[in-house]
Amino acid sequence: MFGLGCDPTSEKAVKRLLCLKKRSIKKGLILVASNYNQIKMYINESKLSVQQKKTIFFHWPGPYTFLLPANSLVPYWLTGQFDTVAVRISAHLGIIKLCNIFGKALVSTSANFSNMSPCLTQKDVFKNFGKNFPLFYGPIGNERHPSKIINIINGKLIRYVQT
Repeated sequence: MFGLGCDPTSEKAVKRLLCLKKRSIKKGLILVASNYNQIKMYINESKLSVQQKKTIFFHWPGPYTFLLPANSLVPYWLTGQFDTVAVRISAHLGIIKLCNIFGKALVSTSANFSNMSPCLTQKDVFKNFGKNFPLFYGPIGNERHPSKIINIINGKLIRYVQT
């Protein structure tokens, strides 16, 4: 599936992305990174137990997004109405390369309008967002569903799409 992304430190970029998707800022967004160092500044690690950290690192890199306690400096446009931040370490080589070239994490959200199916082809992207919409060309991977989202604080599965 295709995704949309931007610089998480740019309020203007994030708000443009939210407007494009017709998504409420209250929902928060996912950050995707190539390694833990790219996301650790967003996390309040003092609120994580050793076991919680083991669980997270057992599933990374991969299609698991974890809701972790947010550092108090994480902006509202990333956390939304929550005191957590959603983060994932990707196993996708294109995303890893992009994050490494950019030098930090990126906002990651499915290429779709809120509550609609995600774009699975370039044609879908252009149909929804216009023929001149910029695309990262390369393999998009085999995932046809969004990542699982797990709240590490209470262990609840927030999003699970059966394949």
